[in-house]
Amino acid sequence: KAQSDGKVVVVSSWLKYCSSCASQMKVLNKAKNEFDNIEYFTFDIKNKEIADLLNVQYQTTLLIFKDNKEVYRSIGETSRDLIYEAIKTSI
Repeated sequence: KAQSDGKVVVVSSWLKYCSSCASQMKVLNKAKNEFDNIEYFTFDIKNKEIADLLNVQYQTTLLIFKDNKEVYRSIGETSRDLIYEAIKTSI
């Protein structure tokens, strides 16, 4: 629905007790309030159905979708500047 409404969709994977996941999620939670046109979703990497659907094998994987296409993917990225740049270039 978010993509059909023209929004950029940001998805991140996490795992309990993962400090880099927590750092990434903190940046993304701020980003969802600073960027008007994004929807942010997270999922536990142990959820194999979602992980397989998105072809994600590792926690702290960041995906960005625009117009129903994946336009960005990174693993382990926690830098605010790099995450914000990826979002800006995707909008």
